[in-house]
Amino acid sequence: MTHDDEVDEIDLRLLHALQIEPRAAWSDLAPIVGADASALSRRWIAMRDSGIAWITGLPQIGRHGRLAFIEVECVAGHREQVATRLEHDPEVLILDYTVGARDLFVTVYCDSIEQMTEYLLGRFDQLPGVRASRTHMVTELISDARSWRLRSLSPSEVARIPRARPPRPRAASNVPEEVRAAVLKELAIEGRMPAATIAARHGLAAQRVADAISTMRARGEMYLRTDISREHSPWPVYTWYFIQLPAAHIDAARSVLRKLPELRLAALCSSRFNLILAVWLPRLEDVHGFEVRLTGILPSAVVADRSAVLRIRKHVGHLLDEHGRATRTVVPVPGS
Repeated sequence: MTHDDEVDEIDLRLLHALQIEPRAAWSDLAPIVGADASALSRRWIAMRDSGIAWITGLPQIGRHGRLAFIEVECVAGHREQVATRLEHDPEVLILDYTVGARDLFVTVYCDSIEQMTEYLLGRFDQLPGVRASRTHMVTELISDARSWRLRSLSPSEVARIPRARPPRPRAASNVPEEVRAAVLKELAIEGRMPAATIAARHGLAAQRVADAISTMRARGEMYLRTDISREHSPWPVYTWYFIQLPAAHIDAARSVLRKLPELRLAALCSSRFNLILAVWLPRLEDVHGFEVRLTGILPSAVVADRSAVLRIRKHVGHLLDEHGRATRTVVPVPGS
């Protein structure tokens, strides 16, 4: 695959496998994906280097961590200026250019409600070029993109993919802070970076780093996610839906929403939209068809508004270009 090539079916099968186990050995994936180990390695390097796909290591959201969505209306002609300032804020996880009643839609994470308050009333409130903003505090994250799949492998093939290796019996149960910091720093940039490479960069023993990665994953202190540029996926249309749902039907929403294969994120919020969804669709014409399916499984849901995404500017620490390709990591994600 060259820099300008589109992904093919083998690429999609490989990425689906890496969504399930991002650090799986190529030799383990070869008989499942349908290409030899060296070919899989070359394909991954080509997609990674061209920015079509990337794997990110992230710290789990802490018990006191807070997520929020911010709708931003910009002064005419100032959207690019506002986005440029926001992309360097470590609190900003996702930054979308949108159409409709908002110019930008921002996903923000802070380690505590106090930090969230400080960010919103401090740096964000002082941004030049912002005409108006509305914040939706997330009260419950029903699902996010970690559980979204490309659906290129069959269920039987998915079942054959080896899961993450547990820690060695002799591995230390606690990961020292300097090792934890080294792992999070490097895996935020390249989630498949070998333990030996991380060790060499930070003057650590390779086995110690390998044990730390296994331990942090097993204990839920870190997770890995594989992402693909939506422009290079079969679902290039990205839309946010803003929904009003009766409180009595929230329990039903938790179970039925997970049945929607297009769903990338579902969050309950303390705002006039108490349910906010992000979905990927094959065509722009499918935006209203999704609403029909949504109200079919959740009849009480009222879609109060929706916004199509023109471009993703930042995605969990990675800057994306105008073609949706990851170009570089700008800052560590919060908590790392």
